[in-house]
Amino acid sequence: MLKRLLLAATLSVAAILPAAAQDNTAICYSCPEVWADWGSQLRALKKETGLFVPFDAKNSGQALSQIIAEKANPVADMANFGITFAIQAQKLGLTEPYKPANFDQVPADLKDPDGQWVTVYSGAVGFFINKDALGDHPMPKSWKDLLKPEYKGLIGYYDPTSAFVGYVTGMAMNLANGGTLDNFDPGVAYMKALKSNDPIVVNQSSYARVLSGEIPILVDTDFNALRGKYQDKANVEFVLPAEGSVAVPYVMALVKNAPHLATAKKVMDYLLSDKGQTVWANAYLRPARAASLPKEAIAKLLPDSEYARVKPVDWNKMAAVQQSFADRYLKDVR
Repeated sequence: MLKRLLLAATLSVAAILPAAAQDNTAICYSCPEVWADWGSQLRALKKETGLFVPFDAKNSGQALSQIIAEKANPVADMANFGITFAIQAQKLGLTEPYKPANFDQVPADLKDPDGQWVTVYSGAVGFFINKDALGDHPMPKSWKDLLKPEYKGLIGYYDPTSAFVGYVTGMAMNLANGGTLDNFDPGVAYMKALKSNDPIVVNQSSYARVLSGEIPILVDTDFNALRGKYQDKANVEFVLPAEGSVAVPYVMALVKNAPHLATAKKVMDYLLSDKGQTVWANAYLRPARAASLPKEAIAKLLPDSEYARVKPVDWNKMAAVQQSFADRYLKDVR
């Protein structure tokens, strides 16, 4: 899969910053302004600490490919990966161990014990729906509903071979239809059936395309849908499918031989601080640690009874079979 990902031809931000500015700058791959409200997070970081992290729009797969390409002369100091991509990066020897402040408060299954990566926020996969664009069509409540002919041309999902949320989406479809981490047949059959509804397959964050009505139903994260509902006051809804779904943990990892390692460590400390975690709670994400969070932020998340349908998975196994799943998708679905 990594060989198939396009290498992002981006100009190094570090190369165009004045030397003085670089002292307080860390380069993060896959920290996009419009995803998971990284915009608010990085602005808060600058205000509170004076540290500057430029926005970067790569997805997890693109970020990993770029770090591999730059291994001999790293540009990035850190990356925000979907958890399976972080495990891959670790196995390739691309990460640097570090246990930021409050590392011990992150659940054991959401961090590498040696600090090669650590979860900073998570969400769940479901349906991000623009109710106005949906028109007279009923709200889909299940994965099975998406196969109905009435939704033809109305559905989008992320490419399972590139974006982490795409891979989790594909695996959620597989598990919901009776598949396992060793048996992809049910998921492949489901995605092949979904092709009859002409789905739009995307690689980058498509938040704006849902709000505009271009994609009425996007298989996406709860936090993007809740942001649209509460922050942008759009007529949107999030539906967690009746058959169940999968969580989407996002982690931070330092890049081995990072050029601004000391600064990057300070950024990691901030992201797991009460202030950093609260920024994400206010953006409708589930923080990685039990920080002191505002009740009004927690109240806007789906109730725990809904999240009970989010299936636990073995993330190491998910990482191990990711290439095989991508191969099946490319061979049998795309």
